[in-house]
Amino acid sequence: MDTMNQEYQVVLYLEKPLTVQEIKTLLDQLQYTPIELVRTNELIWKQEYRGKELSDEDIIQAMIKHPQLIERPIIIHKEKAVVARPATKIKEIF
Repeated sequence: MDTMNQEYQVVLYLEKPLTVQEIKTLLDQLQYTPIELVRTNELIWKQEYRGKELSDEDIIQAMIKHPQLIERPIIIHKEKAVVARPATKIKEIF
């Protein structure tokens, strides 16, 4: 399918931080658990969160506090979303 002719949205959360509800909606659209949306190799994660017992809410709060922990880029099409790395994953939502 030609994705160039489809409308989609790129989530620019580093420019406009997400709310808790927006993250929860993204998680539903991605069909991810909170930890699956975290960039666990980021220094902030390693220093502040790795190895700790964290609830899903704790992980969401970490993403609110440190948006750079969120995987990117996130692309939304209709009610579905995908972390587009590699870029060919975009095709999964069309």
